Amino acid sequence: MKYFTLLFLSMLLSLSAFAQKDKKKEKEADPDSTGVVSDRLQPTSLPLLLFDDNEKKEKKKKQKKKKRKNIFYGVKTKKGRMKNTLRNQVTYVFFFYTTETQKNDPYIRDIHWYDTKDKMIRSKDFDPGRGYLLHGPYEKVIDENLIEEGHFYFGKKHGTWLSFNDKHVLQDKLHFSEGWPKDSRVTYYNRADNKIEKLTPIEYELKEGNFFHFYEDGQVAVTGEYRYGEKVGLWTEYWDSKTKVIRKREIQYQEIPFSKDFRPYIRAEWDKDGNLIYRKDGLGSN
Repeated sequence: MKYFTLLFLSMLLSLSAFAQKDKKKEKEADPDSTGVVSDRLQPTSLPLLLFDDNEKKEKKKKQKKKKRKNIFYGVKTKKGRMKNTLRNQVTYVFFFYTTETQKNDPYIRDIHWYDTKDKMIRSKDFDPGRGYLLHGPYEKVIDENLIEEGHFYFGKKHGTWLSFNDKHVLQDKLHFSEGWPKDSRVTYYNRADNKIEKLTPIEYELKEGNFFHFYEDGQVAVTGEYRYGEKVGLWTEYWDSKTKVIRKREIQYQEIPFSKDFRPYIRAEWDKDGNLIYRKDGLGSN
């Protein structure tokens, strides 16, 4: 009797495991099957934008200390170089990278890293098993002319970034704070407590980068991207669910700015429990 009981329990566990695998495969095949998404956008990861003045002062103190070779912002780095020749034009890129990793802010759009396999610098989808985060000074030189220079902080543009033409005449000057354009426009529910309502990234006086709108409790309400002042890609609205991040609606905008004759449309909608209630025809799983 005991043998059959154990056999029965084993069968139940096996069936449960198969059911979970089937659900996982179903979710992978149909990403819209549930509106519940990662908790990476929970209030605990709310972007601080370096609003902590004390933290700023401490960083400045560290920077004023005697600099040691290949150590930037207190982190040991290694020097890298890339060379590319195209149409008799030689381009050099000089940079530093760190073997250390830092948990990336999910709100930062561009994380720059050196892909050691393809020998190139990427700004998306950082893979620690494939490369390293840029950290420290960066220079781009074309035919011995400095074209661009700046600093990275764990893959994020930081401080002042300059770009020049081939006559070394300054063309652009931008300021960043750990990946955030310093000209970003921020509105608050409560400025004293840094309760952010909306965060709009600005470059060259145009909206450029990831936009965020939050509920008063810090839960994300809307995410999307601007390019050259235009809404692009998928914009997502979320329910104020308190405990989970649940998609409410996704709106598809043009993929390329200034696309003519493109009309935004609702791609999909979910109820408060994350159940799919609408999806535009033709968007089903393959």
